Amino acid sequence: MITNTELEIKGNLFPGKIISFSQNVDKINFTTENGVILQVTILRGSVIRFRYATDNNFEKDFSYAISEDGARGYSKLEVVEKDKEYQIITSRVVVHIHKLDLKITIHDLEGNIICKDDWGFHWEQSYEYGGNIVKMSKSAPQGECYYGLGDKPMHLNLKGKRIENWATDQYAFGKDQDPLYKSVPFYIGMYEERAYGIFFDNSFKTFFDFCNERRNVTSFWAHGGEMNYYFFYGPNMQDVITRYTDLTGKPELPPLWALGYHQCKWSYYPESKVKEVTTKFRDLKIPCDAIYLDIDYMEGFRCFTWNKEYFPDPKRMVQELAEDGYKTVVIIDPGIKIDDDYWVYQEAMENDYFCKRADGPYMRGKVWPGECFFPDFTNPEVREWWAGLFKELIDEIGVKGVWNDMNEPAVMEVPGKTFPDDVRHNYDGNPCSHRKAHNIYGTQMARATYEGIKRFGYPKRPFVITRSAYSGAQRYTSSWTGDNVATWEHLWIANIQAQRMSMSGMSFTGSDIGGFAEHPTGELYARWIQLGVFHPFCRTHSSGDHGNQEPWTFGEEVIDVTRKYVELRYQLLPYLYTMFWEYAEEGIPMLKSLVLYDQLDPQTHYRTDEFVFGNQILVCPVQEPNAKGRRLYIPRGNWYNYWTREYVKGGMEQWVDADLDTIPLFVKEGAIIPKYPIQQYVGEKKIEELKLEVYYKLGNKEVSKVYEDAQDGYDYAKGRFSLRSFAFTGKENEIIIQQHKNGTYITEYESMKIELIGLPFTVGEIEIDNVVVPLKDLKFNSKENSVVVPKNFAELHIIAK
Repeated sequence: MITNTELEIKGNLFPGKIISFSQNVDKINFTTENGVILQVTILRGSVIRFRYATDNNFEKDFSYAISEDGARGYSKLEVVEKDKEYQIITSRVVVHIHKLDLKITIHDLEGNIICKDDWGFHWEQSYEYGGNIVKMSKSAPQGECYYGLGDKPMHLNLKGKRIENWATDQYAFGKDQDPLYKSVPFYIGMYEERAYGIFFDNSFKTFFDFCNERRNVTSFWAHGGEMNYYFFYGPNMQDVITRYTDLTGKPELPPLWALGYHQCKWSYYPESKVKEVTTKFRDLKIPCDAIYLDIDYMEGFRCFTWNKEYFPDPKRMVQELAEDGYKTVVIIDPGIKIDDDYWVYQEAMENDYFCKRADGPYMRGKVWPGECFFPDFTNPEVREWWAGLFKELIDEIGVKGVWNDMNEPAVMEVPGKTFPDDVRHNYDGNPCSHRKAHNIYGTQMARATYEGIKRFGYPKRPFVITRSAYSGAQRYTSSWTGDNVATWEHLWIANIQAQRMSMSGMSFTGSDIGGFAEHPTGELYARWIQLGVFHPFCRTHSSGDHGNQEPWTFGEEVIDVTRKYVELRYQLLPYLYTMFWEYAEEGIPMLKSLVLYDQLDPQTHYRTDEFVFGNQILVCPVQEPNAKGRRLYIPRGNWYNYWTREYVKGGMEQWVDADLDTIPLFVKEGAIIPKYPIQQYVGEKKIEELKLEVYYKLGNKEVSKVYEDAQDGYDYAKGRFSLRSFAFTGKENEIIIQQHKNGTYITEYESMKIELIGLPFTVGEIEIDNVVVPLKDLKFNSKENSVVVPKNFAELHIIAK
């Protein structure tokens, strides 16, 4: 007898009607007649977790992404039962749970729909692996825009795109290619000037469809695990991002040198080549803080070893580099060579630390050393062991940073270029297959590396960089965007990726300046360095297979351009450090796409090229060859052209000239931009004076901040920092600068040089803390409109003649 049973049990399944409801403090459970449970957890008035179970059963609640330090608590929580729905009311939103089908609609307190289920939660049973394929679909009103999702090399606005999250080694990837190295399942939706966010905390392979399959529906789904997502309400986009970053974790401050310029290549060896490169930077007076050693520094590519032919005395070399101002950063990959005479391999084998296949044998794969086994970084014992391996590198030799690569994990000569699905992982006591652990493998490696560097480098701050990452990786590591290409298209991609990573909670990101694969022209390298110095992580890196890529490779003109912009980055270090402090304290993105800067301006919703560096500097990279300028959009408000000091009204497109030595930059009116003197490396000079560039604004008060500390170490956590807030008020015949200082750190400098830009009057009198001071005593320079004042003034009045 033939039946249609198979057809009946395959396909989508949906929740039935609600039959019971219960509440336990911040958790509200709704159970349906067919055994679906929806658990709603109120973390904050604007942060709500939605978690679904089928068959009346939740999995063990565990996530690598969620930070224990995230803010919790709410001021209002009320649950009201109506005829057709339950309402959960917080201080920020009203959640409507429909009794008939468990669908959800979220309103703001004015009754505007923020987010509404289409089909809502549904699932199908996974006959291949067990468990469920879990799905969610939301209504997408016409005009809604979507942003986020990490390092995707596509238009900033994801409307019309379908995205896959499966950390993948994509050498020489192209525009719109997906997936790439990172899995950040967090997106921001915006409709009618109101923004919200959704973080789908599921480490299986996940997918997002932004009106691609159905023009009025946005969907996300996973090939396993639970439907477990967090909803964040703004309505400001920046608030959505800061709440997400708070949930998944904010970073520590890096050492200031990590924000300098870094030089890397596959590979610098032997020692004489390393010294040749570092000496050339100093000879040409191009500032540089870090030199990187790729896999060739190792003995046969074995991690935690040195090739004694190339580097006979690494401790001496690292010390000599340090004396010349260089921090040494070395690469460490996850593949451990199968070699009975190799001590790292021996220790891992003795303790059973390598990943295994389903039937017991170790996961074997080919990477740079040849046949390798791979540590299970999801096992806390393995992470502890791995951290201990850094003792020699950090404590004895003096290496200052570690670069984790190939940690998607990447494996050569196998289908999919990674571990097979059947590989088993500890998952911190929640045993699982690689299907669940794949996307978090790189983050857990970076975490173990971070813990090792912090242990043996203390009291200095650790510096880690990773290629692969999952949400929450920002707690441990910086990142770069992987193996890009020396093309103009990739310059555009690098710009987009850095902006998107900032939107996705991972601001400390940059690209391989100049491109990793192939070889750039001098013009392309010059334009890339102009962009790269405005990315939080700034490093030139290339494959040696395609020629040299140091700045002097391209001739005198490019040397001069490189020097000019790297020097500018070093001058702006106090501004950049303050940006990072805001990111570490509040989760504020360091780069702001124009839509993030001003979401109320519809002109910004599809802009990709321009971005705001910090809060007050607009960067407009030139991204085409042979360009003598470019058309660009200046956000609403008033700005100054950084180079010409010309006053510019925003809210419109305009053409700006930009020869090869110029990237269009604009500074927001009312801004006070701090600068240090040019240094060849962080710490080369004693900072004897802080320069403040003050951009005149008529009218409302504008606040600028400068954060400083010892530039390394953890004293800042005990209050030994200096946070200066400057409030600027401009009048027709007077400006007022009020300063408020927090923290106990005492800066080296005693004075500030204030340069007044755009001042509409001639200075006649200066008053400091209610006392008129003669202009000659303040070294007043009428040509550049500058004065030198004591650093701890409370109120400064500059008055017209």
